Amino acid sequence: MNTDELNENTEPAPQSEGSSEFEREPVPKSALLGFKSFIGMYAGEHCAGTELMIGPLFVAAGVSAFDLVMGLIVGNLLAVLSWMFLCAPIATRTRLTLYYQLEKICGRNLVTLYNLANGVMFCFLAGAMITVSATAVGVWFKFPMPALNDLYPNSVGWVLAVLAVGALISIIAAYGYQTIAKFANIAAPWMVLVFLAFGFVGLRNFINATGAEIHSLGDVWGLAKTEIWKGGAPLEGQVKFTFWHVMFFAWFCNMAMHVGMSDLSVFRYAKKSWYGIAAGAGMYVGHFMAWISASILYAYQLHQDPSNTDVLPGPLAWRAAGLAGIICVIIAGWTTANPTIYRAGLAFQAIIPKASRFKVTLITGAIATLAAMFPAIAMKLLNFVALYGMLLMPMGAVIFVDFWLIKKFGLKSNYAEVSRKTFNWAAGLTWFLTLGFCVLVMARYGADKMFFVSLPGWFVAAVLYVVLSAFYQKQMHELPLARTVAQAISWASLGLLVLIAMLYMGDKVSLDRAKWIMIITTFVWFGAAGLWMWNDKPKS
Repeated sequence: MNTDELNENTEPAPQSEGSSEFEREPVPKSALLGFKSFIGMYAGEHCAGTELMIGPLFVAAGVSAFDLVMGLIVGNLLAVLSWMFLCAPIATRTRLTLYYQLEKICGRNLVTLYNLANGVMFCFLAGAMITVSATAVGVWFKFPMPALNDLYPNSVGWVLAVLAVGALISIIAAYGYQTIAKFANIAAPWMVLVFLAFGFVGLRNFINATGAEIHSLGDVWGLAKTEIWKGGAPLEGQVKFTFWHVMFFAWFCNMAMHVGMSDLSVFRYAKKSWYGIAAGAGMYVGHFMAWISASILYAYQLHQDPSNTDVLPGPLAWRAAGLAGIICVIIAGWTTANPTIYRAGLAFQAIIPKASRFKVTLITGAIATLAAMFPAIAMKLLNFVALYGMLLMPMGAVIFVDFWLIKKFGLKSNYAEVSRKTFNWAAGLTWFLTLGFCVLVMARYGADKMFFVSLPGWFVAAVLYVVLSAFYQKQMHELPLARTVAQAISWASLGLLVLIAMLYMGDKVSLDRAKWIMIITTFVWFGAAGLWMWNDKPKS
């Protein structure tokens, strides 16, 4: 289906006759890759331009030194374990792409909907990367650039810079992907060391500015606690981060890849499932060292001028490493946005197979470029990646349950393939209802719960898929007892909806609680009523 299944820094596997990337067949033994291939891929991919956006946002969120460091250590470990024990074992047993695996389970039409959601999210993510590169252009041309809380473009220069960078990246994605992939492999080791240099330079600047005497690692830690990550209130418009926010963000910022199973497409080439540990090369290089280094640069910017809250990778890198820093920002954003646009284009092309991949990728790049003009996406990148993971997480749970558990309940795995259905309603409803659950929790307890809600959401999705599959596969809604139970539950939900309104009228419950119960009864009604009303024939 897609040549995006191998991430941008993975060397192409040997090709089989009749299939360039084994899109609809298991990867053969002759095409399997060694452990070093995955080390290089993850180290390169997860030390990207967006790290220069994410690192500063931790400082803006008012995180303390302990919460940041320990949160990153634990959260990244949990991410690596998710790759090792959730994603890689299934990948090395089926050796199928994510998309083909989902098609077997969910059906072609549901996978098309999934591809649409995935493609849109890729566009926004690529837009954030274009934003990163455009900030480097702003250093040279000195046009006004967006501030931390800006939602819209704030200058003609900014719009023109984004257009120029976005057009270049889109054309390369449509026409020259292999070239930029090779260039990314060459640039990756250099970019990693430039990020490390950012951290050393920023630390030295703090030592000079504060007059701190550093004789041991303990002295460095003392400086970090008192001057760099001081804790306290977040900047205006930002959510306060604690250890738990950092841990869950580090764990779930790549949720779409491990818990969401997108990297089935990558690890299908692995000889052993334990190769999942290679993800640690990306987590502890990009999502630890690079985030901390970028965070130090931003903290030093605030130390020099507390009113300068702009999160702009270009100026940060320029002040730290001059021209080398600017080149790093441009390349880091470029080499990451390019394959991201390429992937989004392929996801959209899967919806319209007869369309030209070249044209679809160009249109996709135009969408990403338009998104990049609005700085709110990049400036709220912590929230966006959490949302991205939450959106795709339920399908990861579906794949996990379908592979390991569904047969234990006497049900069929790969049900869409077996039944020749194009839309597996058990999987579809699991996706929609789980997202509804997550949205309800955030509406009730606050938007910052986006960082936490995906964990219980995964278990909700797993249970839902088993229960709904039992009804869907065995047509339990046609059994008199099951039909009666479903009817009782659905009518009870309507009664509760009216009752809670009457209790509010009688001043027995608060309006907030009434709204919360009303939306729950709404979901219960549509879920239960659908089980016994969906296949009812209309009366003549």
